[in-house]
Amino acid sequence: MFAYVARQAIYDTKKNVFGYELLFRDGVKNCFPDISPDEATSNMLAASHLSIGVESITFNKAAFINFHTDTIIYRFPSTLDPKNVVIEIVETVDVSPELVKACEQIHEMGYKIALDDYDFSAHWQPLMPFISYIKLEVEAVDLTNPSVVDQIDAFKKQGKILVAERVETHEEFERFKEAGFHYFQGYFLSKPEVVKHKNIDISMTSVVELLRISVATTLDVQKVTEVFEKDVGLTFKLMRFINNPSVNKRNKIESLSHALKYLGHVELKKFIALLTLANLKGNKPEDLLVSSLTRAQFCKLVSSKMGIAEDPPNSFILGLFSRTDALLDMPIEQVLEKLPFTEVIKNVLCKKEQEDELAQQYQLCVAFETADWAKIEAFAERINSPMEDLFQMYYQATTWANEMKSSL
Repeated sequence: MFAYVARQAIYDTKKNVFGYELLFRDGVKNCFPDISPDEATSNMLAASHLSIGVESITFNKAAFINFHTDTIIYRFPSTLDPKNVVIEIVETVDVSPELVKACEQIHEMGYKIALDDYDFSAHWQPLMPFISYIKLEVEAVDLTNPSVVDQIDAFKKQGKILVAERVETHEEFERFKEAGFHYFQGYFLSKPEVVKHKNIDISMTSVVELLRISVATTLDVQKVTEVFEKDVGLTFKLMRFINNPSVNKRNKIESLSHALKYLGHVELKKFIALLTLANLKGNKPEDLLVSSLTRAQFCKLVSSKMGIAEDPPNSFILGLFSRTDALLDMPIEQVLEKLPFTEVIKNVLCKKEQEDELAQQYQLCVAFETADWAKIEAFAERINSPMEDLFQMYYQATTWANEMKSSL
């Protein structure tokens, strides 16, 4: 049986990825009747249904996995590596003597345990000696309440690691960071940060000129060559990109003309788009770049599955630039005024178009990021594809993105 896995990033105080919470779904059944999703996750792990290693999903970062009572007490999968996995106890468990004993044993085996959705209730106290991480939803934490602040300070003195969950805005991130929280989980990084008087002039750069050339139906190689020849930095980046083993494993490329001929029109267009995004990133967290790369490659793979021609590479470019509002801290409408995209791509990114193939690909990216199983299944049915193929493509895209980030 194939396990479908989605992941949500957990960030540190510098907005770097510390780990991921993994969300599972059974790959054969449409749902788990009569049991909770958390228990379903536990059942899958206990039955060894995870067909790909946790490390291949998290790239050796910490993996937080939800566990239900029965799995912790009776069927704990000790084959999981304690160096990579954090056992997350969900808020619905019954704190029984059996559960406490099981947590003690798991703790002695070297696993770190997280308590999810902590609500300051005293009934969690028997588990506290074995808890390393305490996760709290920001909406449930009143940082103006002295008793809450005292409890948080007490946890820190005990060496507990505090994780703020459902962090949806940059303001919430800053507030809980100031309160001493160590890690942050939520979609705040995907949203533009409010910056006063921010004005980014990108209209005259060589990269944007290249992008304008690349989105044209016919690629003018002579014009591309002229832009590269004027900018030594661009040529250097092109060489570094094309000699990356994930792009080119056989031939050493040493000249601009050789590089342009080797890539071909479609790959050259995609490289120019990648170069544009890397130049727009600035000092933003690396995960924004990686998630943009993942979306780009995933949209490209899905587009191929749908039988859509790759030139021009609209699917790739759509996915790549779908987070530029967060990268530039500007509304997407303002971003698109500065970048020379086609109306087809602009309409999808501005959500004016939600029905065509590109819009569906964009929505599928979001569905994977939010573990929206129903939308993923509906898309698979729409294009007559097994869900397993979509998940394999998404794993391929995340691996490609992780390899590519070093070249940009």
